[in-house]
Amino acid sequence: MRKIIFAGSTGSGKTTLCQWLHGQEIAYKKTQAIESFDQAIDTPGECIENRYLYKMLLVSSVDADVIGLVQDCTKEDSYFPPAFATVFAKPVIGVVTKVELAESQDQIAQARAHLQAAGVEQIFEVSTIENVGVEALQQYLEA
Repeated sequence: MRKIIFAGSTGSGKTTLCQWLHGQEIAYKKTQAIESFDQAIDTPGECIENRYLYKMLLVSSVDADVIGLVQDCTKEDSYFPPAFATVFAKPVIGVVTKVELAESQDQIAQARAHLQAAGVEQIFEVSTIENVGVEALQQYLEA
């Protein structure tokens, strides 16, 4: 399985994705520092919310095979600047999270648009609560 680093705003679902991929119990906890799992790297939301912390993402991404930009579909705003994916010399995918909470398909479409503007290669729509789309993400990482 390829190792993935997740980057996204605070509360976007990065830790939950790491827990799901590793068969752990899903439990909320605020990530305070870069945390390494067997096949994933979890990053604090502040790494994308504050530009001066981008270097933390860049340095930590060296240990990953794939970059995963995570966008919560219930949030209107995105912290990913246009073409953000181009700073990485590795495949960059997008993950739209919390699709079970979307009030309309427009919210999911907006999250996809944010990720496309950031330059991701492929987008996965997931719900770890309802077990939607996470298996496709796991299959991608195992390929």
